[in-house]
Amino acid sequence: MKTMRKLAILESLDTMDHIQMEKVLQYIKEILRQEQLTDNNRRFRQQAMEQIRHALRSEKIGKMSA
Repeated sequence: MKTMRKLAILESLDTMDHIQMEKVLQYIKEILRQEQLTDNNRRFRQQAMEQIRHALRSEKIGKMSA
């Protein structure tokens, strides 16, 4: 099934002119850039949540000791 899709994509690329190919390439690059930004944002949020968790645990332990 994937092979059929790949062949269809390749055939459609063969019918494009240079300008259309450039537009498709730019579109793909933009999608990949957005995915990378999403991954970076996800990692950043995860690190932030871990730091908040650590700070809250440290504060809770400090209050229990006092």
